[in-house]
Amino acid sequence: MNAAPAPAAAYDRFMLEQAPASRAQRRWTAADGPMPALYVSHGAPPLFEDAGWISELFSWSQTLPKPTAILIVSAHWEAAPLTLSASGPNTPLVYDFGGFAQRYFQMTYDTPDASALAARVAATMPDDEPVFQHTRRGLDHGAWVPLKTMYPYGDVPVLQMSIPTHDPARLMDIGRRLRTLREEGVLVIGSGFMTHGVPYLTRDQFVGGIVPSWSSDFDAWAADALARGDVDTLAAYRDLAPAVGYAHPTVDHYVPLFITLGAAGDAETPVHTAIEGFRFGLSKRSIQVA
Repeated sequence: MNAAPAPAAAYDRFMLEQAPASRAQRRWTAADGPMPALYVSHGAPPLFEDAGWISELFSWSQTLPKPTAILIVSAHWEAAPLTLSASGPNTPLVYDFGGFAQRYFQMTYDTPDASALAARVAATMPDDEPVFQHTRRGLDHGAWVPLKTMYPYGDVPVLQMSIPTHDPARLMDIGRRLRTLREEGVLVIGSGFMTHGVPYLTRDQFVGGIVPSWSSDFDAWAADALARGDVDTLAAYRDLAPAVGYAHPTVDHYVPLFITLGAAGDAETPVHTAIEGFRFGLSKRSIQVA
C-alpha cells in the first residue's frame, strides 16, 4: 500500500522545477501600460498538494510582467472602516484555518516593505472613505496561499485591504479609486472562490471531486455574465443567480469580484478567464480584466 504524499509535496516539487523561472521574470515598466486586475479563486492549504492548480496559477503570473507591488482584497478579512494590513517587511502571516498538517502553520511568506503602497492607497480614497491601518495584521490565507504560488520568492511588496461592505456598488467605487495604481505597475487582486458552499458539500463531493449542480449552475451563470461584461447582472446576484444560497451561503468569497471589476475599467473591458474547472466540488474560476 502506497503511503500518502507528504503535506505540500507538490509545492516542494514546484519550487524545484518551475519556481526558478520567477527569478528571471521581467519587471513591469511604464511602457507595459496599466497592470490588469485579477479575481483569484484562492483555495486553501490543500492547494499546495495540487500540482495542476499550482501550475495554473504560476503559469498565469508568468504571462504578466512582475508587478511593482500587489494590493489584495481577501474574503477572509471583512472590516469596516476600510483597513490596510501592516506594511512593514516580513510581517508574520495569519494562519486562519484549522485541521491541516502542522507544515502549513510553519509556512512563511516574507515580502518587502509596502509602506509606499499603503500611502498611495490612502491617498486615492475620498474623505468619506477613511482608511485605517492595522499595524500588526499580516496576510491571511486568502492572500498568501495564492501569492506564494504566483510569486513564490516573496520579492514583490504586498498589502492587504479589508472588505468594508458587501454592497457591489460601493465596492465597485472603491475599485475605481484604485485604477491609478495599476498605471504604476500595481497588481490589484480580489481573492475569493467563485463558489463556496462548503457547508453543503457531501463527503463524495469534497473528497471525490463530484461537482454539485448548485456549484456548476452558479459558475455557468457567472461565466456568462462575465463574458458579456454584464456587471449589473453580476451585482444583482441575490435575485438573479441560480442556487446562490448554496453557492454562497455567505457572500464574502464572491464580493471581492467587484473590487476587481471596479479597478479594471469600463464595463466593455474584456474579461479573460485564466483558470476554470472545479476542486472539492467548488468553482476555481479566476479572471483577468484589462
